[in-house]
Amino acid sequence: MISRRYCLITPCRNEARYARRTLNSVVGQSELPARWVIVDDGSQDETPRILAEYAARFPWLQVLRRPDRGDRKLGGGVMEAFYTGYDAINPSEFEYLCKLDLDLDLPPRYFELLMDRMEADPRIGTCSGKAYFFWPGPPDDAVQFPLSDTSRLVSEKIADEHSVGASKFYRITCFRQIGGRAVSWDDPDLRFIHLRPMGTSHKSWWTGRVRHGLIQYYMGTTPVWMLATAAYRMTRPPYVVGGLGMLWGYFRSMIRRDPRYGDDEFRRFVRRYQWACLLKGKPRTTADLEARQAASWDPERPV
Repeated sequence: MISRRYCLITPCRNEARYARRTLNSVVGQSELPARWVIVDDGSQDETPRILAEYAARFPWLQVLRRPDRGDRKLGGGVMEAFYTGYDAINPSEFEYLCKLDLDLDLPPRYFELLMDRMEADPRIGTCSGKAYFFWPGPPDDAVQFPLSDTSRLVSEKIADEHSVGASKFYRITCFRQIGGRAVSWDDPDLRFIHLRPMGTSHKSWWTGRVRHGLIQYYMGTTPVWMLATAAYRMTRPPYVVGGLGMLWGYFRSMIRRDPRYGDDEFRRFVRRYQWACLLKGKPRTTADLEARQAASWDPERPV
């Protein structure tokens, strides 16, 4: 028997504008979490008051508060907050674990359907639905704006072989072993609203896209792949400027000879994969890679 017990861990900072929408969408799930640990990373707005209100109503919701670091710290700061929450749980008590942001609106059967699909395919290690955002921005009445009104919703265009970082749902054995394949589905019942679109949590669209280009350089991405993906992103909101920001971040890092990820074999893997995607297409390349790696992660192997 699979327990279907899942735990959410949410790092957050200054999320008062959208926190209630996320809280209400989780409280309204067809299958509730066994536990939800929200780590407040030093919020200075109304976030602590809102979280305290919900924690008083729902015994499975726990709020932890970290000292104010003075500003939102992406990347390492988010992971520090996440592991503050992870250290507060016993992972063996859960079948699944989710890193969940506090600026989302989830459909009511979201976690139920993710668990159904993971039970049907034991090779899936992490998954999500697809993220959509309001363009040119969320309406003033975003708390009441329905997902069914798609006139202003735009897909973030996350690849099928990725799970969305804002809602990264793990099989707990995969998280502890760091294995298994990633997947996301663009089904109506799994689409969720990202009220603050990917890359905009710190300052602006431009800052987020420049940061993306910098990260791609660091990870070993080839210039040809960067040009191709940036050209595609220019056709998506924010039009043109998003792709330009990615190119600026990437080629600025190249000109400055910024350091790259230290594992040479990993960077070679990234380049081989990207060239194969350009030559054969991403779906075929990903399927071939999955077939070659199918034996590399065993969900039944002891942690």
